This record gives sequence, structure tokens and C-alpha cells, in this order.
Amino acid sequence: MNPAPIALSCGEPAGIGLELVEKSWQALKDELAFFVICDPSHLPGSVPAQVITDPSEAAQTMATALPVMPLAFDGVATPGTADPDNASGVMDAIAMGAQMAMDGEASALCTAPIHKKALKDGADFPFPGHTEYLADLAGVDRVVMMLASTQLRVVPTTIHIAVSDVPDALTPELLRETIEITHSALQDQFGIPKPRIAIAGLNPHAGEGGAMGDEEITMIAPLVDELRAEGYNLLGPLPADTMFHAAARSKYDTAICMYHDQALIPIKTLDFDKGVNVTLGLPFIRTSPDHGTAFDIAGQGIANPSSMIEALRMAFEMATERSMNQGNTA
Repeated sequence: MNPAPIALSCGEPAGIGLELVEKSWQALKDELAFFVICDPSHLPGSVPAQVITDPSEAAQTMATALPVMPLAFDGVATPGTADPDNASGVMDAIAMGAQMAMDGEASALCTAPIHKKALKDGADFPFPGHTEYLADLAGVDRVVMMLASTQLRVVPTTIHIAVSDVPDALTPELLRETIEITHSALQDQFGIPKPRIAIAGLNPHAGEGGAMGDEEITMIAPLVDELRAEGYNLLGPLPADTMFHAAARSKYDTAICMYHDQALIPIKTLDFDKGVNVTLGLPFIRTSPDHGTAFDIAGQGIANPSSMIEALRMAFEMATERSMNQGNTA
């Protein structure tokens, strides 16, 4: 039995999101069911679209048209030029999709890229980005960002902060929460009963016994040992420069890194076009393509839909796995 359809929020109407939605429908119409939450007048119109009134109509509609859950926006969609009048609509589309996912009407939420400045200009958007907004909608204090592809999954423990601020931000509590949330999601959403998690060191050569920094000795290794004693299957702390080649990757299911670039450089080097952003720790599945609004190419029909397609596929696979797990524990 297939899960409920995936809700797809439209993101910034002036970006490449909606043209990627149409391309994704072309690629996936015989594979899975999703519906886009948007103002129908904003669609580029390169594929047939059909307004639906309930998510349950999406599966039947997919074969012949892109299912659209209509939501009126106040502004127009001009490729490459954000209209602040659309800001409230963009936020409402995300909120609607999240609520449908929490209510079970949708099996997951996939989000097209937003433009944070346009949201701030038009609606005083008070969040750093999508993830924080979704956490607020769900009433969750702590979420974890994963970047995933068929070749690698990575989780940065600290994210959008200066490298100089990482050592102070990297606390045992933060690292423990990151490992626990990742471990739970690998079991629940990725179908890995006993996840193998690799933990990167912070310093070159994982500190080399304290010669290049002591965070591994004073904080990371003790926490890893503590969690191992609790039953977690952890490797590390490992030198980051030797843990991402093919033989090393075969030994773990996910790598937890200490800061943004330590995690994102490997996956973007290995699979730049197909990486998917997954938010762990929410009460619903959320994926998104790993790129922005790309105003410079919006409306030209040349945007690559690979990451959006993979984000929808991954959401479907995760929803299927979660459904199976819930059925097995019922």
C-alpha cells in the first residue's frame, strides 16, 4: 500500500521552483504521487495542471496532470524578480503543507526554495530559514539538518556560524542531541535497524593525540564512548580527510561532522546535482532540493530538476519506510 501523497510547497514564485515542479511531474508521474500548494496563476504552464480540493485526489490526477492545491497569492510571479506581496502566500503554503503532513493527509512535505529577503521584506519573516520556521510550526525545539544522496549522508552538528565560533558552540549536549536525533531518524525513516554512525573529529587528523587541538580528547571521544556504552554503533572520532573515500564510506550509514563545510564539501563533490536536504527531528518527513531560487536563470527553462526529483523520491521512500515501521509496531 502506497503512502499518502507528498505535499510540495511552491517556494518563491519568482525563482526556479515552480518550473522544477513541472519537470518533476513529468519525471515522476508514473512513479509516485504529490501535489503542489501554489497560486495556479503562477505556474509556468509547460505541463497540464489540475486543481484538486483534497490531497486524496492527487494519486488519480498524477497520470494526466500536475495536481494543484490552490492558494491565492497577493502578488504576481515575474521570473527573477521577487514580489514582496507574495511573502505571506509563500509562508502560508509551507504552513499548509506542514499541517497536512502532521494530520496525515500528506505522507511528507517537500519544500521548493524560498528567498529569505523577500519574506522579510514582505512579511517580516522572523526565522533564519525554512528549517527554523518548520520547527516552530511543529512545536519542536531542536532539529538536525542532513544532506543525503545515494552515495553519502552527512549531518553537520553546527551549521551557519563562523568557523571561529565552532569550538565554543560545539558542546557535549549539542553533539549528543545531534547523534540521538540522527540515530532515531535512520531507524524510523530510513529503515536501518542498527545504524552505523561515523563521528568526525574537529581538528586536522582528529587532533593527532592533542598535538593539533584537544577537543577530541576532552569532549568528542568521551561522549562517543558514553554513547557506545548505551548501545550506539559509533566510529570515531575520525580524521575528516580520510573518512569520505569509497572504502571508508562503506563502513557507515551516516557521517556526523562538526561544522558546515566539513559535511557539505564531501557530498557536494560526490553528488552535486542530486543532494537532498532532509530535516530530522520534526514529527513529519521533510525534504527539499539542495539549491536556492536561482533568480539568474528563472523563467528560461534551463534549471536542472535532479535535486527536486531526488527530494520527492527520497520523501516517498522515507514515507514508505515509516509506514512499514508503524505497521510492524501496531
